[in-house]
Amino acid sequence: MMSVDSERQRRAAPRWPAALVLGFAGLFYAYAVWNAVAHLVSMAQTGLSTAGWITLVFGVVFPALVFAFAAGIGRRRRVGELALALLAGLGLVAVFWLCLLAFSLGLVAP
Repeated sequence: MMSVDSERQRRAAPRWPAALVLGFAGLFYAYAVWNAVAHLVSMAQTGLSTAGWITLVFGVVFPALVFAFAAGIGRRRRVGELALALLAGLGLVAVFWLCLLAFSLGLVAP
C-alpha cells in the first residue's frame, strides 16, 4: 500500500521524460511502418495473392499495434520501465519484420 507522501511525489513527477521516450521510440516504430509500406508497394507491383496482401498489410499494421500495446503497458510506470517495454516491443517488431521479409522474398517455404 502506498503512503500519501509517495502518492503526492508520484503525481508531482514531470511527464516530459516519458513523452520524450515515447516520441523517440515512436520514430523507430514509424520507420518500421514506413519500411513495411515501401515493401508492400514494391511487392504489389509484381502481383500478390490474397494471402500476400493480408500478410503484407498486417506487416504495416503490426508495428503500430505493438507500439500502442507497449505504451499501454508502460503508461503508469517509471520512465526506464516504459523505455524497456518499448524496446522489447521494437525487438518483437524487428523479428516479425525479418520473418516477413524471408517469407515474402521466398527464402522460406510457406
